[in-house]
Amino acid sequence: MPCVSTNVFVRRTPTEVFDFLADARNLALWSSGVSSVEPGHVAPGPGAVYRYRFPGRRRPHHLVCADFEPGRRIAFRGQRMWGPLGTQVPHFGFDLLPHADGTLVRLSVTSSLSAALALLGPLVAMAWRRDLPADGLKLRELLGENRTAVEPLSAMIATGVDAAAAARTEQPAARTGEPAAPAAPPARAEAAPTGFDYAH
Repeated sequence: MPCVSTNVFVRRTPTEVFDFLADARNLALWSSGVSSVEPGHVAPGPGAVYRYRFPGRRRPHHLVCADFEPGRRIAFRGQRMWGPLGTQVPHFGFDLLPHADGTLVRLSVTSSLSAALALLGPLVAMAWRRDLPADGLKLRELLGENRTAVEPLSAMIATGVDAAAAARTEQPAARTGEPAAPAAPPARAEAAPTGFDYAH
């Protein structure tokens, strides 16, 4: 069961960071483990269920809020995904700690693998060790790192979610011609799997 974690410092209060992370729709803006989340509003809280796409998967799966401690910790558990070699269940965790003039965020990903897929655990861990630090930097930039005037998160979230949705609607057209640069860099395009979906 590979488990990888990294830390990133964000110049926001724990409450602001938690509110951003608690809305799973925002994961598609920066996490390489989530290619898209359906845009319908879901009230954040324990047991909240979202429909999302894991990179490399064509059909949506459920993403459930498995841990919810306001201002301290939140976690999401993906639905079990089946493949020829076995199953996998991704688990995304976020721990928040007040630090100086911001928040230290610990990002962690655990992949529960079964059957022959478990033999690929070291490769899955290697892929996450590559991707998770980059995800942390995207999160920090998205939440206002190096900005002189930090805008309210509510406005930024609304803009980001709309931009990600627009980018996803444009993706099918990009598949018909030459490969092009993604329209929204923070969101992972479905046509370019990250390489760690070994169950598909």
